[in-house]
Amino acid sequence: MTEKIPVDLWFDPACPFAWITSRWLLEVEKVRPIEPRWRQMSLYFLNEDKDVPADYLERAAKGMGSVRVVAAAAAKHGEQVIGPLYTALGTRLHNEGLGKEPERLREVIEGALDEVGLDRSLADEMRSEEWDPAIRASHEEGIGLVGEEVGTPIIRVGQNAFFGPVITRIIRGEDAGELWDGVLMVTRYDDFFELKRTRTKRPQFD
Repeated sequence: MTEKIPVDLWFDPACPFAWITSRWLLEVEKVRPIEPRWRQMSLYFLNEDKDVPADYLERAAKGMGSVRVVAAAAAKHGEQVIGPLYTALGTRLHNEGLGKEPERLREVIEGALDEVGLDRSLADEMRSEEWDPAIRASHEEGIGLVGEEVGTPIIRVGQNAFFGPVITRIIRGEDAGELWDGVLMVTRYDDFFELKRTRTKRPQFD
């Protein structure tokens, strides 16, 4: 049996592009010998000292609720719950469009906790700053690999780390594997830094 290669992905549950990349990574797992591992970062921590619109920063601060609940669940039940909980949260926030309704975040979190068999009282942690140091440490670990000028998602494969890839739909099947091969091919060069084109499509979650 081929030994699987650990692949770390840093995410904030609220980020639609991290969500699509994470679903693509699960598709890659089906056709390449990788093992996705889930790490936390925060859009609020990423932007708190940057010149961004106040309403965006406010939304990111509210989004800390889901980040904190994931951190609390991992601390209390082990890191193996992060992936299933992220899937349950992301499906509600993105596929079902509930991320556009921040006033329903607790409802979203409780539904996700129910789905993965965790006590919905964990939703109380969405307002607790107890978990912020651990979240910040994980966030800074990810950002430390790629620099301050990028965001979520961040991926690490061995000593190779990079931001992205930013894709607008979930690449599936062997296409997912071929994109993975290409991303690894270009990012393994120390002198390669950027390849980009203007994004003309909105995220698609199906």
